[in-house]
Amino acid sequence: MKKRSLLIAMGVIIFGIIASIALVSQTKKKEIAGKRAFPQHTVYQAGTIKPDNLSQEEMDAAVANFYETWKSEYLKQPADKNDQFYIFYNDKGYAEPKNAVTVSEAHGYGMMITAIMAGSQDKQYFDGLYRFYKEHGSDNDPSLMAWQQVKDESGKIINTPGDADSATDGDMDIAYSLLLADRQWGSEGEIDYLASAKNILDAIMSNEINRSQSLVKLGDWADDKDDVYGQSARSSDLLLNHFKSFEAATGNDEWKDVTDKAYAVIHSIFEEKSGNTGLMPDFIVQSKGEYQPAEADFLEGENDGNYSWNSSRTPWRYTLDFLLTGDERALPQLKRMNAWIKAETDGNPENIQSGYTLSGKTVEEGNSTSFIAPFMVSAMVDSSNQQWINMLWNRTIQEQDDDDYFAKTVKLQTMIVVSGNWWAP
Repeated sequence: MKKRSLLIAMGVIIFGIIASIALVSQTKKKEIAGKRAFPQHTVYQAGTIKPDNLSQEEMDAAVANFYETWKSEYLKQPADKNDQFYIFYNDKGYAEPKNAVTVSEAHGYGMMITAIMAGSQDKQYFDGLYRFYKEHGSDNDPSLMAWQQVKDESGKIINTPGDADSATDGDMDIAYSLLLADRQWGSEGEIDYLASAKNILDAIMSNEINRSQSLVKLGDWADDKDDVYGQSARSSDLLLNHFKSFEAATGNDEWKDVTDKAYAVIHSIFEEKSGNTGLMPDFIVQSKGEYQPAEADFLEGENDGNYSWNSSRTPWRYTLDFLLTGDERALPQLKRMNAWIKAETDGNPENIQSGYTLSGKTVEEGNSTSFIAPFMVSAMVDSSNQQWINMLWNRTIQEQDDDDYFAKTVKLQTMIVVSGNWWAP
């Protein structure tokens, strides 16, 4: 009997130990997951809409499932760095040089996505992405990220030789993601997210903003005194809600001037060049004190002055500030854009083409998700778009053979927004 009692007592003790270990494990998982982990169901501005042909739970599930697909395809580790991650962007082999593996644009997207999702493993991914960013600084300022990385002959990932300056949008997304991370996980751990955000924001303000004009430049390579590139901007770099978050985090009121200037530039293009469509050009230049679309081959190609692969993101990027803050300065343009694209396509997302002039003429045929998904976000601003947004969601979530890193990464972020799960830090 004594032996049996002893065995029972030992069993109780062992069970207690196992239960304690399980409890500690669960607690650690809760600590790793963000304070505002997906889903959040953010309350956007009154009168805005989401798809109503499926439930909130179904939308959340679609986002969560596609996030897993996206990670499996694009979240990678360098062969020699098991504590780092990067976003592989050359899946279709479109990039030059052919050994290119990522760019700061992709990296910023990846950091924002993992910080917004903030599941039990996402802090590990985010921190690994952060370490990769820190190891691949711009030659002009190491707090900024070199715009492109390649794999050398030994398999090591390095900055593109002779071309290690920055691209502004990637740096701003990285800064924004660090503010999100501070809200999710706090800044008392191994990485001080808030201090790191302020550090890169100081570098952005010093190197990527023409401070005399409060204008967002193309990168740290553009000199303020350059009458062309020092006074031009990429329309998709006018990240309106980012600027407001940067001002709140730093207390630097220069960011308010940047916000106001961005809205003024956007309105100028709408007023003078795209009144019938609301579309924005890939690049904007300043001439005689006025802002206008760039000429062909200004920086990237023949469609630099058209609504093309860069500016395709503007319906998403510009709408986000209205959703989160209610700022209506771009609202008339967004409404015009929605009305035009619905009429142009006869209300069928399958008819959206992959590029237009600012007057609405097709310049590149195709039905890329890169162009469809952002219109899904801009459709949120008006309840008259209910059927349209339902159709856009249905088309966006379809898997397409020609969808590459860019299309799928834009798709994921717009799905997060449209499902009601994006929030500002």
